[in-house]
Amino acid sequence: MVLAIEELQKGYLTPEQVEASKAGMGLDGQLIEDGTYFCVEDDGALAGCGGWSRRATLYGGNHSAGRDARLLDPATERARIRAMYTHPDHVKKGVGRLILDTAEEAAKADGFTAIEMAATMAGKPFYERCGYAVESEWEDTNGAVPVPLATMAKTL
Repeated sequence: MVLAIEELQKGYLTPEQVEASKAGMGLDGQLIEDGTYFCVEDDGALAGCGGWSRRATLYGGNHSAGRDARLLDPATERARIRAMYTHPDHVKKGVGRLILDTAEEAAKADGFTAIEMAATMAGKPFYERCGYAVESEWEDTNGAVPVPLATMAKTL
């Protein structure tokens, strides 16, 4: 995760923003407990990870402020895409798409008809290619400097 943050955000964020983004990114153990987090391996090495959530927290890791474990109502609320990371050696190999497709199908099977995420600027073009639309752009202020993010959504 740290390597993905440090390498894949280059060109989208300043070095200070890359470092500050670590305060708002990372693994949320609740996803593992809920069984909604997936890993892709290549010859035993982790190529990528990510998942979805039926909980209210939009983004952030175990260490992030403002987490909300409330269960979402699939009839009125959108599921969340969460904690998507691809190892820099495995970008453009279908790893992210496999995880995203798996997460979307699982959320749909759980009764959700729409899904949303807080996307990084580096991830935004990928998610747009996958059918997500930007609803708003804003800044995460958990770190030393503000980090731009985009709320993106898709109908399942």
